[in-house]
Amino acid sequence: MSKRPIIDWEDWLASPPGQYMLRWEEGQFDRTVADIFGYHAVQLGLPVMDTLRENRMPFCALALDPTAGPHGPRPDQAPAVSGRKLLCRFDELPFDTQSIDLVTLPHVLEFSDDPHEVLREVSRVLMPEGRVVISCFNPMSLWGARQGLNRLGASPFLPKDAQSIGFVRIKDWLKLLGFDIIRGRFGCYCPPYRTERWLQRAAFMEKAGDRWWPIFGAVYMLSAVKRVRNIRLVGPAWKTKPALAPVAAPVATPNGTHGKAPDDDG
Repeated sequence: MSKRPIIDWEDWLASPPGQYMLRWEEGQFDRTVADIFGYHAVQLGLPVMDTLRENRMPFCALALDPTAGPHGPRPDQAPAVSGRKLLCRFDELPFDTQSIDLVTLPHVLEFSDDPHEVLREVSRVLMPEGRVVISCFNPMSLWGARQGLNRLGASPFLPKDAQSIGFVRIKDWLKLLGFDIIRGRFGCYCPPYRTERWLQRAAFMEKAGDRWWPIFGAVYMLSAVKRVRNIRLVGPAWKTKPALAPVAAPVATPNGTHGKAPDDDG
């Protein structure tokens, strides 16, 4: 993945709408990962949020990609994740095939030059029945519509280098890789306000959005499980035929006819 010039992602996360989004996502990650069991869990990117804090797996790690813009290490910022840290490419994860039980991707795919390849690599390292949890901006939302005004000269509302990926598109990618969708959830239904005061005034729209326009939240979270179907060989069944019972051979009699062998006593 080539390096993208990211200049406003961290500033946006520190802004009122960024904090509003992080609070919603933290609650969703906490509820989603709390009941996922196993031994090894990895979070890719977004070091300002610990998506694994409610998970009880003995091994938790944060992977950062120096080539992935906002998801690389920052010397002036201490990661929120308390587990192990490592540097690697998200499309070349340094884990054995089928060795990880849980992978979280908070806003990683939007900053990747090849998000499908990242998902393919996640599929490789996940154990059968392993889980992946993804969060992304939703282009079909008020925030996404506001971002679309950039073409008309308006200042961007969302991080300008994030490429929005639709919910249906990611679902299709996951299904192609053999995942089953377990859960999908949308959130942040408020208008694209920039101040905390107006965001709090519009907080009532969260419950209304869940009920009346559930697919138009500004962000969405998706959880999926990796399925490995049983392989059945189709072809001829090579079975050994049972041995036939031996048949007594006919014995020639003195008169030239065939019959049974004479008894010993004549």
